Amino acid sequence: MTIINGCPVSQKSYVLQGKAKASGLWNLFMPKESDPGMKYGTGLSNLEYALMCEEMSKCPLSSEVFNCQAPDTGNMEVLVRYGSTEEQKRQWLTPLLNGEIKSCFGMTEPKVVSSDATNIASSIRRDGDHYVVNGHEWWTTGALHPDCKVCIFMGKTDQSAATHKQQSMILVPMDAPWVKIIRPLSVFGYLDYPSGHAEVLFENVRVPLGNMLLGEGRGFEIAQDRLGPGRIHHCMRLIGNAERALEMMLERTQNRVAFGKQLAAQGTIQQDVAKSRIEIEQTRLLVLKAAHMMDNYGNKVAAPEIAMIKVAAPNMAQNVIDRAIQAHGGAGLSDDFLLAGMFAWARVLRLGDGPDEVHLRSISRLEYKKHNLAKL
Repeated sequence: MTIINGCPVSQKSYVLQGKAKASGLWNLFMPKESDPGMKYGTGLSNLEYALMCEEMSKCPLSSEVFNCQAPDTGNMEVLVRYGSTEEQKRQWLTPLLNGEIKSCFGMTEPKVVSSDATNIASSIRRDGDHYVVNGHEWWTTGALHPDCKVCIFMGKTDQSAATHKQQSMILVPMDAPWVKIIRPLSVFGYLDYPSGHAEVLFENVRVPLGNMLLGEGRGFEIAQDRLGPGRIHHCMRLIGNAERALEMMLERTQNRVAFGKQLAAQGTIQQDVAKSRIEIEQTRLLVLKAAHMMDNYGNKVAAPEIAMIKVAAPNMAQNVIDRAIQAHGGAGLSDDFLLAGMFAWARVLRLGDGPDEVHLRSISRLEYKKHNLAKL
């Protein structure tokens, strides 16, 4: 359990959530295109939310305080856009929007290369008035949270269909019989309390037909749409992390003396500070461009920019945080500071929501396509 100022993180979050709700600072993430009538959120654009998300990410508690934490943000957007019935929204979306429950997302499997979503082996088979769900998932973020009540689960409903029409998504209650959490998964020793990443087994879990999202064979379509906003949210958070790391580096190096002068006076430190500022600004501009593209042209048109920031932001954050760790010496490796945890998170996101290699491949293909079209 993470303790801040003698108080459990989750307890502090609940207290602050009430204040955030009362101030109207709640569900800030919901983009206008998903919620044009401002029924669920505040009506912020992706560009407007980008700047707020960056600020929130300078404090570990903030995302949960404002009900803007992953994976719930992506899951709520899915339910708003693709919830098939009002009953689905009443049972799962409303309590998620109210911060009364948490959720998780099951798509990554230990026995297949999950960077290719068409590889998934999990199955969703219709049986009378139910679907039978089977799958072995891991890195199921949020599954360990005590308030996690539902999993958006991706599995194959028809292996004979076209490659991208085989998958479906369904809502699986986490308290359903034969849903078994096998173990928590740590990242460099961090358990990411209180949500955590879990390895989960779904064995012949019976789910009502009404829990299917959008319809059979639409899972890949939902996944592609879900991951776009999720990726940009992660990149926004990484910029906030990098800003916090640089701020900590500046403070540390002005208050420590080595070889007769402040660390801040050392040329190598000054270079690290300058490089960090340049890299943060470059990445922020690219992220804001992606947000602008999403707002004005849609997620599909913005796909190249989303792929670019998904590579740029985690690598930038790793570089900046690593320099800050170096400036803190041994202290930077400890849990006395935020840096080690932030570094681990940045490294995770070079894999999470698609590894660098997949995004680089997409960017390259789009460049070749543009080049060949230009020659016509």
